[in-house]
Amino acid sequence: MIFKSDYLIVPLLAGFEWFDESLQMSLREAGWPHLTRPESMVMMHVQMDVNRPADIARSLRLTRQAVHSTINSLVERGVFELVDDPTDGRIRIVQLTPMGKAMRQDARKIVEHLSQELSRRIGARRVKALHEAFAGDWGPPVLHALSEAESGVSAFPAAMRQK
Repeated sequence: MIFKSDYLIVPLLAGFEWFDESLQMSLREAGWPHLTRPESMVMMHVQMDVNRPADIARSLRLTRQAVHSTINSLVERGVFELVDDPTDGRIRIVQLTPMGKAMRQDARKIVEHLSQELSRRIGARRVKALHEAFAGDWGPPVLHALSEAESGVSAFPAAMRQK
């Protein structure tokens, strides 16, 4: 996987995809159910204690319907269960089943191995630097407003851009 680009976001995404695909292949090899990329992303959020479907949808910038469909797929396969939120009985939250917890334990072992493999491939100092850079506080998202002269959007009718 070599992506040549002047844009930081391209190798950043490629690195994420390398980790996620390696993790999913390794979990499948161990006998765990296949997870799609959206299922993997939802699973990561649940492991980070983001367990309300609406919060997961907001974080992933997906519709609540798409997130509910993804969650239901994992419920049907025994990875997740939906339970009442102890702080608000009107809301259901996602939690790992015993099978989901066992899968998470295997995933942790695999991720540790992948981190070691990446250290072997690109060097421990570089992996440490990546971890430190991405674990730091980047602050809130930045809005960069393009001037009318910088943007090409005016070449397209507003009705076309709203779709």
